[in-house]
Amino acid sequence: MTFRTETTLAGYARAAVEMKTRMHEYCASTAGGEYTRAFVETLLASRPEDHGDEAHPHQKLTDVINRASSAVWAQGEAYVLAPAMTAVVAAAAESLDLTGDLLTADAAPTDGGVLFLPEAIYHRDLAGQVSAIAAITWATIASPNGRSWLICGWAHRDDPEDPHATRIQGYARQDPTLLSRLGPYVLTNLDMLPIAAPVPAVAHPDIDEPDRDWETAPDGRYVIADATARTRVCAAIAYAFWRIQAQPISVAAPAPLDRPARRRAARARIVHDTRVVMLRRTSALTEPTGGPPKWHYRVRFVVRGHWRRLIDKHGQAQRIWVRVHLKGPDDAPLLHGDKVAVLAR
Repeated sequence: MTFRTETTLAGYARAAVEMKTRMHEYCASTAGGEYTRAFVETLLASRPEDHGDEAHPHQKLTDVINRASSAVWAQGEAYVLAPAMTAVVAAAAESLDLTGDLLTADAAPTDGGVLFLPEAIYHRDLAGQVSAIAAITWATIASPNGRSWLICGWAHRDDPEDPHATRIQGYARQDPTLLSRLGPYVLTNLDMLPIAAPVPAVAHPDIDEPDRDWETAPDGRYVIADATARTRVCAAIAYAFWRIQAQPISVAAPAPLDRPARRRAARARIVHDTRVVMLRRTSALTEPTGGPPKWHYRVRFVVRGHWRRLIDKHGQAQRIWVRVHLKGPDDAPLLHGDKVAVLAR
């Protein structure tokens, strides 16, 4: 059972319970721990700034990831991002810059959660390799520097369109036991967002490799590149989702779960509540106005999606995502620009 074969709320709920159950079992297994250890060793070799001179950072970080991942797959609330929302969240994540921001603990909807992306967002690393982000988990952890969110990106092991899954299948041909030692999702990204401390700037290390042809993602899919990202990719997607799911442009619909799936979740002690985050239907494409216009427009034009900073009633700064929209009188001619953006599957 995968999200690729489901199109209904009930189907999404069944798939979420299935994936959460299998991933909880995998993360708590010896094979899951071995994969995490190998992943951490590779990650820290490419990000020396993440651990500095700390002794034995591999084992410490491996233990933290294993405990947090096992717990969040079992007890974290599940969200499914409807395919129509994928481009909205991806565009918001790509333009996000959290450098220097102070994030409060309530920035996330829950302390721990799982976001499933039936239509994946693709990530291109600095070496040009592409992998799909098919699920994101977040969990709050404590460290000597204070509390942080541990944000993990996961690729679906058997996605036929994902170049990373293709690489896994190639390794499996050399080692027939590999697939039996992997869960349905494999860890591909690891990010941290501090709570109540300034978000550090992203450091891009120099890549001493000759020019190479970058891998391409499937046609029509959204790709976010490390080379241009101002916030680490998985952290940016998670934060964009947190903010957008709380705005009026989206609606989180509870997904019904049938009795057999509920019983299986209860036996495995898995939190089975699932919400599908969808784009709220609107009656007009134009931006709503709250009073008399300050300017009189004689044409209509497209306003690109962008982040807007606001101050809430408690004096805390927060961001909202303003969707792309048309501005100007309904009966005015549409002003065409030089750029045309086409969104297709």
